[in-house]
Amino acid sequence: MKILVSERIRELIEAEKISQYALAKRLRINPSTVSNWLSCKKEPSIESLWKLADYFDVSVDYLIGRREI
Repeated sequence: MKILVSERIRELIEAEKISQYALAKRLRINPSTVSNWLSCKKEPSIESLWKLADYFDVSVDYLIGRREI
């Protein structure tokens, strides 16, 4: 199974029309963290996945590519 976290986060950012910086600020994380996720240098922790899922109103399963919306 291919993990799609970076692709899903990018799609959600574009759909919401927010910047990486704005997302980081809303999640109360460092902007470089979001950049690292999008460049596949790091993957979000489970806590970060929960925050992303809550913010974008999607499931963690969607973020990791186990389900579609």
